[in-house]
Amino acid sequence: MTRNEIKNRLEEIIRPYVSKPEKLAEMTEQSDLLKDLEINSAHLVDIILDMEESFDIEIDDKAAEQMLTVGQALDVTEDLLAKK
Repeated sequence: MTRNEIKNRLEEIIRPYVSKPEKLAEMTEQSDLLKDLEINSAHLVDIILDMEESFDIEIDDKAAEQMLTVGQALDVTEDLLAKK
């Protein structure tokens, strides 16, 4: 799975949690999930659970703490997929 394919799937996962749809149009790898995309911090757990299900991976607490930006979420996902 390419990084772009992962990014597209990640965008679909986070879409329901972004309160302002225009924020998704502006999303880059540098976008902060909480600040830039304005995702409620409580929803990050839901996003991680959705990612685990969608990508068939297990994201531990240490990895989850590293996922502050879109790029970091992609990095963690790519790393876990490579280890499968």
